[in-house]
Amino acid sequence: MSDTAPKNYLNEQKGIKSWLLTHDHKRIGLLYLYSIMTFFLVGGVFAVMMRLELWTPPSDLFSPDTYNQLFTLHGAVMIFLFIIPSIPAALGNFVLPLHIGAKDVAFPRLNLASWYIFIIGALFAVYSLVSGGVDTGWTFYTPYSVTTSTAVVPMVFGAFVMGFSSIFTGLNFIVTIHKLRAPGMTWFRMPLFVWGLYATAIIQVLATPVLGITLALLIMERVVGIGIFDPAMGGDPVLYQHFFWFYSHPAVYIMILPGMGIISEVISALSHKKIFGYKAIAFSSLGIALTSFLVWGHHMFISGQSELAAMVFSFLTFFVGIPSGIKMFNWVATLYKGSIDLRAPMLYALAFLFLFSIGGLTGIFLGAMSVDVFLHDTYFIVAHFHYVMVGGTVMALLAGLHYWWPKMFGRMYSEGMARVSALLIFVGFNMTFFTQFMLGIQGMPRRYASYPEQFAPLHGYSSVGSLIMAAGFILMGFYLFYSLFKGARADKNPWGATTLEWSIASPPPSGNFDNVPTIDSDPYEYKTAAGPNG
Repeated sequence: MSDTAPKNYLNEQKGIKSWLLTHDHKRIGLLYLYSIMTFFLVGGVFAVMMRLELWTPPSDLFSPDTYNQLFTLHGAVMIFLFIIPSIPAALGNFVLPLHIGAKDVAFPRLNLASWYIFIIGALFAVYSLVSGGVDTGWTFYTPYSVTTSTAVVPMVFGAFVMGFSSIFTGLNFIVTIHKLRAPGMTWFRMPLFVWGLYATAIIQVLATPVLGITLALLIMERVVGIGIFDPAMGGDPVLYQHFFWFYSHPAVYIMILPGMGIISEVISALSHKKIFGYKAIAFSSLGIALTSFLVWGHHMFISGQSELAAMVFSFLTFFVGIPSGIKMFNWVATLYKGSIDLRAPMLYALAFLFLFSIGGLTGIFLGAMSVDVFLHDTYFIVAHFHYVMVGGTVMALLAGLHYWWPKMFGRMYSEGMARVSALLIFVGFNMTFFTQFMLGIQGMPRRYASYPEQFAPLHGYSSVGSLIMAAGFILMGFYLFYSLFKGARADKNPWGATTLEWSIASPPPSGNFDNVPTIDSDPYEYKTAAGPNG
């Protein structure tokens, strides 16, 4: 191909001002991507620092108070500044209008405002890093979060502000999907990534205000002492947990549902086969969104709630595994007899299938009250959470990032380096966190900077795994950055995929489509299980 770059959204307008004032959904998606990757780096540094501390039993690198701040900041940065906005706000912003044949989202100005609101909230969170830190854990549980002298208020206020960004993005996506689909694109002709974003947007709009109210009450408790969580004033500290988890369990699906949509796209495209059970996968996304609001109490089995409530929450926790299982079996059926192309996006999709299965299965274990009481607050919880969040959401994000990278920037990355990076991340991740299942079963409590000598071998093994995983991410950052300048020019459809974004130039023009497309077929019409070259 010619080395002359086509006229596209990346080079039609130059300068920082054109980016900071843009209404182009693709540029706004990239602004989110650059922001969240910066915070991912910060959160990852905190994680490595923790694992270095835990390499040996004594608390020798950091004091216990500093260690408390490390795991709090790691969790808060990774959850609120990285994982929650990562797929919906970054990849979702870029891909959604392309997927449905639209020129932009429904409210471009609100879209840009959402990014600025996210940055404002992030600045408050960053301020808490340099003004004493936070040592409460990322959940900010009362009563300790009300009495600690650390910078809880700016961190909590930052999360409160970022909640508005999430709500506005969800509203924008719902209206865009309802009103801006191309002619002929019925609900059952939408790509499954769009279904994932739609279900996610519903959760964002309905659940995020609950978190906002909860965090506002916590700030008021600290600043003016309203007493809603203070037993001395007639309040209840456990009430905070109910409020927090009513949002935060659905928030797990804000993180994972769009990732599941990415997996549907990547598996279909790189096995060159029509997705198996399209409607089942689509409706299971809505089923997950619904049931996610009904299971918050499984985080509180040892909080003193009634036995009847615990039984109901336990049953519903088992029930929520059904729609996730539907997706898993349909993805495997899609792979069956497909022409599987083991390039980087597919490697991360396969890693997702393996790791998320472990995360989901261990979640069923923890849904049983008798097991949860024994494993609660041990490293088993840490391992389960990371198998869902990193093994699920982050692996899906990496699959989508590699899949749409040629479309975003018009450049191909080094496939060889990408495969090495995927291997390092997969091996390092399992070394780090599968080991922690064993630590938890043996009774190692989480959130401790020092521990008995008997746990040293497993902690050391876990710490080595974290360094291997970090090496994989460093390699990824290198080859993706290098590809921006030296990567081969990408064809408009390097994967042989059939969804709309692959029918236009890479990178896309500012208006996406020269003419509004008319849709007359399903999004995954692969006539044969053949590769991109037939």
